[in-house]
Amino acid sequence: MIDTHCHLDDHRFEADEIPNLLARAHEAGVHTAVTVGCDLASSRACLALAREHHGVAAAIGVHPHEAKHWGPATARTMRELAACPGIVAYGEIGLDFHYNLSEPEVQWAAFRDQLELAGDLGLPVIIHCRDAYDEMLPDVTGWLEAGRTAIMHCWAGTPEQARSYATAGAYLGFGGMVTFKSADAIRQACVETPDHLLLLETDAPWLAPIPYRGSRNEPRHVAQVASSVARLRGSDVAAIDRLTTANALRAYPTLASAAEAGPGSAI
Repeated sequence: MIDTHCHLDDHRFEADEIPNLLARAHEAGVHTAVTVGCDLASSRACLALAREHHGVAAAIGVHPHEAKHWGPATARTMRELAACPGIVAYGEIGLDFHYNLSEPEVQWAAFRDQLELAGDLGLPVIIHCRDAYDEMLPDVTGWLEAGRTAIMHCWAGTPEQARSYATAGAYLGFGGMVTFKSADAIRQACVETPDHLLLLETDAPWLAPIPYRGSRNEPRHVAQVASSVARLRGSDVAAIDRLTTANALRAYPTLASAAEAGPGSAI
């Protein structure tokens, strides 16, 4: 299995525990994790983790919460980081109109600038979206129509919105929320997602699935997500593993080589 979205650079993870955390993931059947940047500092940290550990790849980008810090200097640095081995995607970028920690117009500018940058770099984009699915759809559709790849991370929209994004060709990532009691709409979206667009993730250290909800999430819990998704879709865990692993390797074409590039212990 592949955890297509986590944040191993987060302060909830101590640097010296990462080998043990990856070993636990391996025991659970999770062999690869994509650790995702949210600003310049975390992007650098994710790249360092990918360099240090087998089975870890990285994405770089500026999250909508941090969009107020986006600008030409950051763009130049991101372009430099993107050339480093271990980078498999650009993100997470997007819109968050729930918290609005950056002003909406600032979020839009950073999102569109980074879409253009990712296109120049030839990287798939990892997209964060909250309370902005309808507003964002035309931009994502245009990106996909240009023959590019987009991953809608931590899907939390309606089934109708999921159908629109899937029709456009976006991958949809599902994590621990599929196990939450109040998440019927997310579960229905998961059931309806076409086989070839389904991805698994944890968003660790957040959103741990039941029965771990309330504790720190980590990549090994993608196995719990896989089990829940299998039940929802009338499948078995092995089939979901094969399907979502193939999808992840297609969504991130350099993932297999990037995850093996680090000198540390293999997952």
